[in-house]
Amino acid sequence: MKTNHTCLIIGGGPAGSTAAALLAREGFDVTLVERELFPRYHIGESLLPSLLTFLDLSGAREKVEAYGFQRKPGGQFVWGSQKWDLRFNELAGKNTYSFQVIRSEFDHLLLDHAQSQGAKVLQGVEVQKLHFDEKDGQRPVGATLAEVGTSGKTWDVTFDFLVDASGRAGVMASRYLRNRRYHEVFKNVAVWTYWKAERNTQQLHVFNAGGIATVSIPDGWIWAIPLHDDTVSIGVVMHKEAFKAKRANQDLEDVYKDAIAQSPAISELLAPGKRVYPQLRVETDYSYAAAQFAGPGYMMIGDAACFLDPLLSTGVHLAMLSATLAAASLSSMIRGEVSSEEAMLFFEDSCRSAYLRLLVFVLAFYKLYDGKETIFWMAQQLSHHDTDGNDLKSAFTNLVSGMTDLQDVNDAGEATRRLVLEEMAKRVEENVALRNDKQAMLAIIEEDAQRVHENDAFFNKVRGIDALILSPEDAIQGLYVVTKPHLGLARVVAKKE
Repeated sequence: MKTNHTCLIIGGGPAGSTAAALLAREGFDVTLVERELFPRYHIGESLLPSLLTFLDLSGAREKVEAYGFQRKPGGQFVWGSQKWDLRFNELAGKNTYSFQVIRSEFDHLLLDHAQSQGAKVLQGVEVQKLHFDEKDGQRPVGATLAEVGTSGKTWDVTFDFLVDASGRAGVMASRYLRNRRYHEVFKNVAVWTYWKAERNTQQLHVFNAGGIATVSIPDGWIWAIPLHDDTVSIGVVMHKEAFKAKRANQDLEDVYKDAIAQSPAISELLAPGKRVYPQLRVETDYSYAAAQFAGPGYMMIGDAACFLDPLLSTGVHLAMLSATLAAASLSSMIRGEVSSEEAMLFFEDSCRSAYLRLLVFVLAFYKLYDGKETIFWMAQQLSHHDTDGNDLKSAFTNLVSGMTDLQDVNDAGEATRRLVLEEMAKRVEENVALRNDKQAMLAIIEEDAQRVHENDAFFNKVRGIDALILSPEDAIQGLYVVTKPHLGLARVVAKKE
């Protein structure tokens, strides 16, 4: 068995498999180790349209399109006193749909694809220990791998670069760096299971034949995600403190049932349904970020680096985006086009910027809710522990048009946080108002192309990939991602006077 590798990737989820496929397609020696034997269960079934861009880059799109996953045209929000439909084909954007997926099948497909592109994939193998360079003690240079099970077989490998895609387990962040920070305002609990129509001839009809439904309740919100096997994922999210208070007097089943009963829309949806699995699943404290995403010889991607509140289904997006950024950075670094310091700095700053933009987007979305003393009210308070004012200022200075005063804010702390959140909330409110009034939206599309363009550009920079990293105008540290003739980083060329 080969013991020396150019790149070792830990974890075979969407982040690890995407990075492996992209690097293998560039001709590099890539080995991916995955502790589990796929297929394995995972939550995070509702995906964003940006998925299509990542699948195109990795070459996996045709396989995903042909698989039969539920196509996702958008979603429906019943949010406080408001209700509106979100369709991905409205207000432009080249990717006008996505998918709702059974993650065990989706992740398995991506892992198999990475192997088909030339990556070596070892399932049922875990990283028992990482070994660091003796000179500085910071750069990982090797690992002790072990077969999971009764064989007890272990062996040592060395590598030039490490990509940690180990998910919530976070090998680097949790075991070695111990630098994971949990968001104070997003200390939430999710409880979920799966439903199906009582009769095999029926279906539980969620919004617009495949969209996600997101419904607020006083203590949180509920998701409803239709899947291609005719089941519907139904989950309840509430703040940890509210969950604790309820659990003091109720068992988990009653907490879940009472939450569903608080929503007429979800209760109506599930009226002809039955639970497919009797056991409820629970996740807690799942919003966090590592203090740093990269260092000497390593990068952390996907959930190993950070995870954000699931309200806007950003998990797989961040996983595949960070994987793309890692693969592009490593590719150029290995080819000698950029230094290791430049590659690591670009990766760190671009990932951090994307994460912060989505963080404030989610916070602004919560701010739309008109309740008080609830999860939504708490999420309006941008915690000092969650973000650094200077980071936010950097992430948004070039993002929000009309915010030139942001550059003049002397206090990059609370004032900046408040200004950024208010501006984002204003944009979200305007977007929601447009979607509520379809005739007004159509009129704007026809009569005010510039306004539509600015709206699209803004939200593409928040959620998308193209405007974020594939353009010289949005370069970070003077670098941006290119896909031709190779995936990698390009330098901004100064214009001659």
